[in-house]
Amino acid sequence: MNKSGKAVASLVKSKKDLENLVVIYDDIDLPLGKMKISFNKSSGGHRGLESIIKALKSQEFLRIRIGITPATPSGKLKKPHGEKPVINFILGEFKKPELEILKKLSKKAAEAIEVFFAEGKDKAMSLYNN
Repeated sequence: MNKSGKAVASLVKSKKDLENLVVIYDDIDLPLGKMKISFNKSSGGHRGLESIIKALKSQEFLRIRIGITPATPSGKLKKPHGEKPVINFILGEFKKPELEILKKLSKKAAEAIEVFFAEGKDKAMSLYNN
């Protein structure tokens, strides 16, 4: 994932390709089950996204961030701290209840992508950012 830029750049050959690019990625800074759609933003420190932005020499594409971090009932993220715990968390396996949450969220993300292509990024963001 951290070197995704090379693969993505091989597929994005024109401005039109860039306009139609949607990158979906995990985000440890969002609670599990939440997604955020954005356009023309920085990588926020996500190494895979940094690789894509660098390879394309542009950040003008749609991205869908998928939250992967469990939260307390009050909404506080239970995020690991330190490089090794973060890597272990990101590369770890989800529990069955977490997978069910992500399955529902994947359907929502697919709907958002359909809206993006049919009605544009602004409509997708207004309907699906939660």
